Amino acid sequence: MSHTDLHEGKTMKQDVILPDDYTPAEDEPFMNDRQLEYFRRKLIAWKHDLLSDSRDTIEGLQGTTRNIPDITDRASEETDRALELRTRDRQRKLVAKIDAALRRIDNGEYGYCEMTGDQISLKRLDARPIATMTLEAQEKHERREKVHRDD
Repeated sequence: MSHTDLHEGKTMKQDVILPDDYTPAEDEPFMNDRQLEYFRRKLIAWKHDLLSDSRDTIEGLQGTTRNIPDITDRASEETDRALELRTRDRQRKLVAKIDAALRRIDNGEYGYCEMTGDQISLKRLDARPIATMTLEAQEKHERREKVHRDD
C-alpha cells in the first residue's frame, strides 16, 4: 500500500452517502459531511488524473531520448522536452496543493479563508477546490504582490 493509498484510505468517510448527482448547495450547513465528502472525492479524482498524466509525460520523455542528427529537429525536440518538464513541475505543485486541501478537510479548516476566516463560496470551491482564500482576499493579496514586484 502506497503512502497515497494510506492517506486516501484514512480520509475517506465510509458512512457518508453521496448521490451521484449531488452538488453542494447554499441552503445546507456549510462544510457539512456531504460537502466535505464531495470536495474530498473531487480533489482525489483530480489528483489521480494529474498523476496519470504525469506518468504519461515521464514515459514520453523516456521514449524520446535519442540522437537526432538534424539540428532543427533536435532543437524542436529539446523545446518540447522543456515544455513537458515545465508542465510536469506545474502538475507536481498542483498535487502538493491538492494534498494540502485534503489535510485541511481532515483538520476542519477546509472552505474557510486563511486570511479572513470567512467562508469561501461554494461556487469558487467547486471551480477551484484548492482555493485557500475568498475571491476578495485573493484579489487583495494579488494586488499587494503586484505592488511589491513593481518596487
